[in-house]
Amino acid sequence: MAVYHLLLSSPPSLVLPPSSRHSNFTFIRRISAHPHLGNSASSLSFSSPVVRKILVRSTLREDPVSSDAESPTLLIGEDSAAFELGKQKLVSWVYFGVVLGVVLFILDVVWIDNSTGFGKSYIDAVSSISGSPEVAMLMLIFIFATVHSGLASLRDIGEKLIGERAFRVLFAGVSLPLAMSTIVYFINHRYDGSQLWQLQGVPGVHEAIWVANFVSFFFLYPSTFNLLEVAAVDKPKMHLWETGIMRITRHPQMVGQIVWCLAHTLWIGNTVAASASLGLIAHHLFGAWNGDRRLAQRYGEAFESIKKRTSVIPFAAILEGRQVLPEDYYKEFVRLPYLAITALTVGAYFAHPLMQGASFRLHW
Repeated sequence: MAVYHLLLSSPPSLVLPPSSRHSNFTFIRRISAHPHLGNSASSLSFSSPVVRKILVRSTLREDPVSSDAESPTLLIGEDSAAFELGKQKLVSWVYFGVVLGVVLFILDVVWIDNSTGFGKSYIDAVSSISGSPEVAMLMLIFIFATVHSGLASLRDIGEKLIGERAFRVLFAGVSLPLAMSTIVYFINHRYDGSQLWQLQGVPGVHEAIWVANFVSFFFLYPSTFNLLEVAAVDKPKMHLWETGIMRITRHPQMVGQIVWCLAHTLWIGNTVAASASLGLIAHHLFGAWNGDRRLAQRYGEAFESIKKRTSVIPFAAILEGRQVLPEDYYKEFVRLPYLAITALTVGAYFAHPLMQGASFRLHW
């Protein structure tokens, strides 16, 4: 067993558990015969390229992958949903509020308001191609998916050309109105088309659908763990998450969207809901493949290591023994971002009449 003394004065991307944080002290940690470190060295500087490659993005949390307490698992990825209130800056959140207000105002003028915006014209143009609401629904999803995934694939090139913040503004500025148009069209036309089944009067179905939708939102929004990055207040990053929901599935947004689609299709039971679900699920299946491809390009071996101990299918890595949940796994969910998702999900359920009324008034 080799003992390595790693001098970690203030590494910006290294996250240590509360019990292991010692301000201005040398952090000493036992690591058993790591294959990339070997046993020959008795002391390694953090500036070593080998150590940086292995540890620079590691959270160094001890997960009980075996009964041997001397053999911790190094988390190569980031600790998802980590949020420390003491590190938040009030000015950043004020700036976030200002940015959000400006974005919503521009979106209203340029896209939503039928007297000044292009939203209705866009919907009318797509709808005029076919008189079928199912076809229009699929086309709206296809256009959004092409733009959204296309820009995501160009992220590395775009960020080099115009910078991370400018590219995020471009990405959101194009994707947001297309996404909103698709959502509004679905709300307004969800009961068009042919009825395939009717289960809304069956006892227990509403409750089951509600639970499924509630659960789906915990999978759907891991990308919003840092809202300041979403609004480009903080410099946007391509994160390599590894904890929390990522232990269950490496692509939680895909899983959440599938659950959401199946629940809504079961509840509405017609061809418009089925076509919307078909388009959304196809888009997210592609997104899962494309996301793995982009992460592999960005992080290389680090991503491949995480890929080996995670799975696309929920719980598959856990059942196969490639992922062992920590004893205190629940603590990875008792965090402010997940509490915010819970509140927003419950709020969205009760706000359904408001969303439906607002969509209907647009006549899209």
